[in-house]
Amino acid sequence: MMVLSCVACGEAKEDINAKSEGVMTWDEYNAAAIDSTVVVEAYVQAKQGYWEKDGQGLCTIYAQDGVGGYFIYDMPVTKADYDKMVAGTKVKFTGKKAEWSGEVEIVDATFTFVENADTYVAPAKDLTAKLGAADLINYQNQLATFKGMTIEAIEYKNNEPGDDVYVTVSKDGASYSFCVEIYLTGADTDVYKTVQTLERGDRVDIDGFLYWYEGMNPHITSVK
Repeated sequence: MMVLSCVACGEAKEDINAKSEGVMTWDEYNAAAIDSTVVVEAYVQAKQGYWEKDGQGLCTIYAQDGVGGYFIYDMPVTKADYDKMVAGTKVKFTGKKAEWSGEVEIVDATFTFVENADTYVAPAKDLTAKLGAADLINYQNQLATFKGMTIEAIEYKNNEPGDDVYVTVSKDGASYSFCVEIYLTGADTDVYKTVQTLERGDRVDIDGFLYWYEGMNPHITSVK
């Protein structure tokens, strides 16, 4: 369910920003109005756990091209296709652009695999210097790294170990909220277990997808 790192990160041989006819560039997607129909092509970076509702399989995908990130929420999918959506897989998504508490996402999505495409796994972008900056939101949904963060508090959702973990950190006198999203990095993962051992004052580097919830709220994928 999670992507911790890529052994040989880097650009695919093909132009990772090339789009098929009728497909938006990330800039066009970014400029599209909320509730409008969007069509994008991007590479799967990670996926939340597969689940079913009323007999229909659903999943949530974190995807990127070489310019920006995409969050495809609760997309109908079969278990077989979910299993095929490994990190690096190129997929065409069609859906509605939506926003929830600041998070821009694609909902009511359908998809097709882009055949014969190279794979691409994005390296984490160092956004430490962007903390607190107005333009940090331009990197929403990309895999990012934040270095030299100090742990302030570790709290479990509903005070229940095994659920989401809310991680409050500080940098240069300002506090920021991160989250270990149980559907992405479950209680059996190394990152979840590592976060459980952290204490106030620990200094860490954190990687995660730059999710947004009333401000930045990255979904953590690794802690060092």
